[in-house]
Order: sequence, then C-alpha cells, then structure tokens
Amino acid sequence: MTSDPLSTSPHSAHAGATLPEVAAAASTCTLCKLAGGRTQVVFGVGRADAELMFVGEGPGEQEDLKGEPFVGRAGQLLTQLIEGIGLTRADVYIANVVKCRPPGNRDPHPDEIEACAPWLDRQLELVRPRVIVTLGNFATKLLLQTKEGITKLRGTEFAFTRAGHAAIVIPTLHPSAVLRSGGRALAEARADFVHVKRALVRA
Repeated sequence: MTSDPLSTSPHSAHAGATLPEVAAAASTCTLCKLAGGRTQVVFGVGRADAELMFVGEGPGEQEDLKGEPFVGRAGQLLTQLIEGIGLTRADVYIANVVKCRPPGNRDPHPDEIEACAPWLDRQLELVRPRVIVTLGNFATKLLLQTKEGITKLRGTEFAFTRAGHAAIVIPTLHPSAVLRSGGRALAEARADFVHVKRALVRA
C-alpha cells in the first residue's frame, strides 16, 4: 500500500487546513515516479467553495509548463462547455487524478493514481462541491470505484459521499476525447453539461 502523501510530505503539518496549504505540501511530493519528470505539480485551480468541481486525468505539456489544469486545447473546450451552461472557470474548481504530467501524455499507471489519490481526496473534502463532473475513464473509475467505461456511464447521476459530505457525480467524456472524435461526441458532452446544470439546481 502506498503511503499517504499527507503524512509523508515535509509540509504535512500544514497540509490540511486550506487548499493553498495542501497545494504547498503537494508541490514537494515525490511518492511516485512522475515527480522525476515534471516541471511542476499541477494541483488545481478555481473557487475554493465551488458548488461544481471537475476532475480530469492528468496534466499535459501546457499544463505542466503553466502549473494550471486544462489550459491547452482540451482546456479551451472545457471552458466553452462551462460557459455554455452559464458559468465561468472562476465559478468552478478544476483538478486532476494525478498532479504531475505522465511522460509523453501517456495514461497514468495504477501505482501513480494510488499515490496521488489522497491529494484529490483532500481537495474534495475542502471544496465540498455539490456536483462533481468526472472527465473521462480514469477520474470516473477512481471516484466511483467501477470498472465500467465512460461511454456507458456518461450523463448518469451517481451518489457520492466523502468525509461525511454528500455530492452527485456525473461522468462525461474527456475534452481530449471529444476533440479527437468531433461531431457526436461534442453533442454528447453538451448534453451532459445541460444535465450538470439541472443537477446543480436540484442538489
């Protein structure tokens, strides 16, 4: 079992109080091999008390350079989808399953996801969103503890509880997959975001 980053980080004494403190602790995390190839940790961005939180897979090249999730082409599409339901990036919180860029933008390995999971757990505990949108397979499988693929689960609501806080999880396609597939995938993503907007009203 991989150790909990919040207990092994040199900043662990300050890791739990606020998002900036957790981000500072995460910035020196070396608990998996991704630490050796990163430019910087890409922790998360957005409103600390957001009602809507997005969880993606991991940072790409642009994110690794800038230190912010979803700033490349996929991020531009995510921003458009968020704006399409009457919100802005400033209204939501955006994070990833892994906080360091996998080499060549490959899929994160199971041991890397396990090592990084406590950071995401802490983000969820501190933000306490009412609705969580998982972007793609990796985030969906981690939060829902399922082996089902995103194409089967997308657009469906799932109950989720973390640290006594209840939320709704709505999986949708990763923006990168939408960019690769185009037409129908984009229509599906837009429909999922309309579902997200309705869930926010009800949650």
